Amino acid sequence: MGKLAVRALRAVLVVVLAGTVFVQALMVWALATDPEDGSLPLTPLRVITILGLVSAQVALVCVWRLVTMVRRGTVFSHAAFRYVDIVIGAIVAAALVWFAVTAINAPGQRADPGVTVIMGGIGVAILGVALIVLVLRMLLAQAVARDVEAARMQAELDEVI
Repeated sequence: MGKLAVRALRAVLVVVLAGTVFVQALMVWALATDPEDGSLPLTPLRVITILGLVSAQVALVCVWRLVTMVRRGTVFSHAAFRYVDIVIGAIVAAALVWFAVTAINAPGQRADPGVTVIMGGIGVAILGVALIVLVLRMLLAQAVARDVEAARMQAELDEVI
């Protein structure tokens, strides 16, 4: 991965992370204050939004760590699995959050249930992304296994020479 690609990806990650932190701060502020009522307005949609942003932030930080490993040439190691597993978990969490949004929105869509079906389809698509990352994890496992085998064979060859 070239330096330009790493810098571009990191710039995108920083912008997205800053944006999610900003929106999350606004959501927390909205939860803590309500000009019309003195109680805490713990609306489910606001809490779900905060949880969804947390899952995105976790995934962003793990991708940052993986990019660092790529830059250093250490991505084909067992340490990378921890970050990939966390990314998969964050994507599954995001899908569950989306299904919760769909469930909250469903009663208001009785006249047009197609919206709820489309939202459910989006949740399934998010789970599909988690499955894609799982397949990529399996490819990483194969690459790590081959790297370990190549290192073992090189060590044996060094002993013979």
